[in-house]
Amino acid sequence: MHYLSPHCRISFYVQSTIAKVFFGQFRCKRENMNAFKAFKAQVPIAWSPHLYITLVRGIPGTRRLHRRTLEALRLRKCNRTVMRWNTPTVRGMLQQVKRLVVIETEEMYKARKQNDVNHRAVRPPLVINHLPASASSS
Repeated sequence: MHYLSPHCRISFYVQSTIAKVFFGQFRCKRENMNAFKAFKAQVPIAWSPHLYITLVRGIPGTRRLHRRTLEALRLRKCNRTVMRWNTPTVRGMLQQVKRLVVIETEEMYKARKQNDVNHRAVRPPLVINHLPASASSS
């Protein structure tokens, strides 16, 4: 059964992979590939005067309007964060590129940074004793 034109010069393996993806038989771990999961809110979402905007998707392949909007927001590279005032103009720009960015309030941003600091903090060394419990007490 061919899902592509018989005139296409694609190997059978590629055709079968395309068919599996098309019909849902090919499962990939989408939860590991989601760029937005790292920015899950750790505090209640509340209004703040500043918005922290992080570009989490790549710029190549996007529409010219979206590229110009990201340029106006001064987002040039992936995983870079900028701070902007919470104004209707900025919110309208973010509405255009909402699939490319993650938006955080001040409290959310500070909580995420504090969580990163706690995760990277130096922990006490792990001490392993290979002696039996009875031998260590004597």
